[in-house]
Amino acid sequence: MNKFKLVSPYKPIPDQKKAVESLVSGNKNNINHQVLLGVTGSGKTFTVANVIEKLQKPTLIISHNKTLAAQLYQEFRDFFPENAVSYFVSYYDFYQPEAYIPSTDTYIEKDADINELIDKLRLAATTNLLTRRDTIVVASVSCIYNIGSPRQYGHFVFEIGRGVKIHRRQIIDRLIDLQYERGDFGFHRGTFRVMGDYIDVYPAYQDEAVRIILGNDAIADIEIFDPVSGSLIANHESPPSNFVLYPAKHYITDPSQHEDAFTQIQKDLFEQVKKLKASGKELEAYRLKTRVKFDLDMIKEVGYVKGIENYSRYFDGRAPGEAPYSLLDYFGFPYGNDWLVFVDESHITFPQIRGMYAGDLSRKQTLVDYGFRLPSAYDNRPLKFDEFLRRIPNFIATSATPSEWEISMAQESAKRSNKQKTMSKINIGVVEQLLRPTGIPDPEIEIRPVTGEVKDVIEEIKKVAKKGQRTLVTTLTKKTAEDLSQYLTEQGMKVHYLHSDVATLERSDILDDLRRGNYEALIGVNLLREGLDLPEVALVAILDADKEGFLRSEVSLIQTMGRAARHVEGHVILYADNVTGSMQRAIGEVGRRRAYQIAMNKKLAIVPSSITKPIRERVIAEEEKGTIEKLFRQEVRSFAQLPEIDITSLTPMDKRKLIVRLRREMKITAQDLNFELAAEIRDKIRQIEA
Repeated sequence: MNKFKLVSPYKPIPDQKKAVESLVSGNKNNINHQVLLGVTGSGKTFTVANVIEKLQKPTLIISHNKTLAAQLYQEFRDFFPENAVSYFVSYYDFYQPEAYIPSTDTYIEKDADINELIDKLRLAATTNLLTRRDTIVVASVSCIYNIGSPRQYGHFVFEIGRGVKIHRRQIIDRLIDLQYERGDFGFHRGTFRVMGDYIDVYPAYQDEAVRIILGNDAIADIEIFDPVSGSLIANHESPPSNFVLYPAKHYITDPSQHEDAFTQIQKDLFEQVKKLKASGKELEAYRLKTRVKFDLDMIKEVGYVKGIENYSRYFDGRAPGEAPYSLLDYFGFPYGNDWLVFVDESHITFPQIRGMYAGDLSRKQTLVDYGFRLPSAYDNRPLKFDEFLRRIPNFIATSATPSEWEISMAQESAKRSNKQKTMSKINIGVVEQLLRPTGIPDPEIEIRPVTGEVKDVIEEIKKVAKKGQRTLVTTLTKKTAEDLSQYLTEQGMKVHYLHSDVATLERSDILDDLRRGNYEALIGVNLLREGLDLPEVALVAILDADKEGFLRSEVSLIQTMGRAARHVEGHVILYADNVTGSMQRAIGEVGRRRAYQIAMNKKLAIVPSSITKPIRERVIAEEEKGTIEKLFRQEVRSFAQLPEIDITSLTPMDKRKLIVRLRREMKITAQDLNFELAAEIRDKIRQIEA
C-alpha cells in the first residue's frame, strides 16, 4: 500500500511546526472540529500537507470556487507526486438548469456544455478513492451534489486478464452495460471500437487506452497504448496481468433492479397524475404522463436518458427524502470515518454549502407542480447542511478570518475531548499561524478619495509595472470590471478581467499570464479575494471601498488586502470618501498583524524577502484541449467579428459542440444589441448545419 510522501525543498518553520503538531494531536485525540487561523501567506497549504503526511489518511479538501480548487490541486500535486491527487469540480463550462416560469408559461430545457476533460478528472477521483488509500481529492462545493451510488459504481467494474475465457459478444455487452459507447470511427474517452480480434477501450478517467486481444474465445493479451499515436505503452513482453475497467459515467443502474424501479416509478406516476387531476390540472397530468413514459422507454432501450438523475432515488434504492449519494460517500464507502476533511477559506465555503439546498428546492417545486417532473426530482439535490456535517468524520477549517460558528464548533469539540481524556496540554481547537516564513508583514494601507479613482489607478499600475510588479483591482460588479478592463486596454495597458463568467480552466491560464507579465493588472470582483497565490502582486487597489456590504465587509476587505502580503513592497489603496465601520475594523486588524510580524522579525532576526514560486503546469495541458476550446479561448462577444473557423477540419462531434456554443453566443450578442455579429453567427450556424 502506498503511503503519503511529502516532497518539498522547504521545512516547516517553528510556527508551522507548532500548528502541525497541534492539529495532528487534536485529530488523534478526537477533536473532530478544528480551525487553522493563518494569515495570508503564512503557508497554510504547506501545513495541511504536513498534517496529511503525518496522519496518513485519505483526504478531501473543499474550496469555495474552481479557481482556488485548481490552484490547490496544482500545489498538492507538487507536494505529493507519488500519490493520487485528484480534481473534482463541476464539469459544466455552461449550465442552464431545467426550469419553468409560470407567469409567462416558459419552459427552459436543461442546457449544458460539459467539459469532457473535467469529467475525466471527476471520474479519476472516484476511481482513485475505490482503488487506493493514498488519495487526495481537491473539490469545489459540487462535492455535495448527487453523483450516484458508490456501491453501484464499484460493483460494475469489469476485470479482464490474460487467459480468461470470454466471447467477443460478451465483452461488447459488458462495455455497453458500463455506459461505454461504440465508436469505430471516433475514438475518444468513454468509447470502444472493434477491429477483428481487437477491442480497444478508452477509459473515461485516464489518458491511456486498453487493447483486448482475443483468441479462441479467450483473452490472449492486454496492451496499454497511446490513443492518439497508437504507440504501445506496455507491450506483449510486459503487459499487465489484469486490468480493472470502471464505468464511463457515475450514474449506473443495475439491470436486475430495473423492474422493481420501473414498477415504483409507474406507481408514483399514477399517484401524481391522480393528484394533479384532482387539482384540476389536466394539462399538467398529461404532460407528466407523456414525459415519464418516454423516459422509461429510453432507459429500457439504452440504459440512459437525459435527466436520469431525476430518477436516481429509484435505482439507488433510496426512500423519499433520503439524502442522495455524493463524493462524500465515495470516501465513506471504503474508509468509514478514517479520512480527513479540510475546508479551505472556510468563512466562505461553509455558507455556500449551507445555502445550496434551498435554491435547488425552489426550482424543483415549480417543475413538480406543473407536471414536468415526478416528486422524485426533489431527491436529486445537494446535501442539506446537517446531512453534510453527518457525513464528514471531522473537519479542519483553514481561514485568515474564520467565522464565529467555526470557532465555536472547534472550541466545543475541544472541550468534549479534554473532558474525555487527560491531555498533556489542553487543546482549544483553534490553532493560530500568524508568522510568514518570508517575514513579509501585512501591507501598508492608505485611503484616497473616490473622485478621480480610475485616473489614479492607471498611474499606480504604471508605477508598479515599471518595477516588474503586478496589480489587482477590485470593483463591485462584473460589468464594471469588464468596462474598466476595456478602458484600460484602450489606454495601451495590458490588463484582463477575471470573474465567475470566465471558463473554469481559463481562469488559471489568466492568473499564470499575470505572473508571466503578459498582463500588468487583473480587474475582478470576488475571485480576487481568497487564497490566490500571486507573489508578483505588489499593489491591491479597492475601488468604492466605502460601499458597505458583502463585497466591502470587514472579512472581504481583510481577505482582499491580503493579496498584497506576498510581496515585500506590498501596499493597499482604499478609494473611499468615508471610513466605514468595516473599513475601520479591517484596517485595525491588518495593522495589528503587521505590528506582530515586524516585532517577531526583530526577535528572530528575520529579513523579509518576497516569495519566489515557479509557475506550475496547467491543470490540463494545452495540447489536450479540444478544437472547440481552442477556437473559443475567449467569449465570441469579445471579438470584433466572428473568428475564422475551418469547418472542414472539424469532426462531426466538434461540429455539434460548435453549434451549441454558437447558438448560446448568438443569444448573448443579441442581448448586448450587437445584431450584426448575432446575424453573422446565425449564418455560420446554418453553414455548419448544411
